[in-house]
Amino acid sequence: MICPKCGLPEELCVCEDMSKRSQKIKVRIDRRKYGKAVTVVDGFEHANLQNIAKDLKQRLACGGTVKEDKVELQGDHRQKIVSALSGMGFDEDMIDT
Repeated sequence: MICPKCGLPEELCVCEDMSKRSQKIKVRIDRRKYGKAVTVVDGFEHANLQNIAKDLKQRLACGGTVKEDKVELQGDHRQKIVSALSGMGFDEDMIDT
């Protein structure tokens, strides 16, 4: 099969890698009930959020979920989130903390 975006065979398709490098990702902290911190990561376009959330939870050793096109992680992970996302293939310059 041929990818409709790049025109390459699906085995050689680079669309996902290219889309990872061009996404503007925003990281922020929300305070929840009883002062609990939640790290919210949003700005993902055309990405499988379930897989991204699963990988982030494993890399950061925390719980989390996907809600409304955002990944929510339990705790304050602003210090480690940039290295975790860059390890997944996202561009560090495009991550706004």
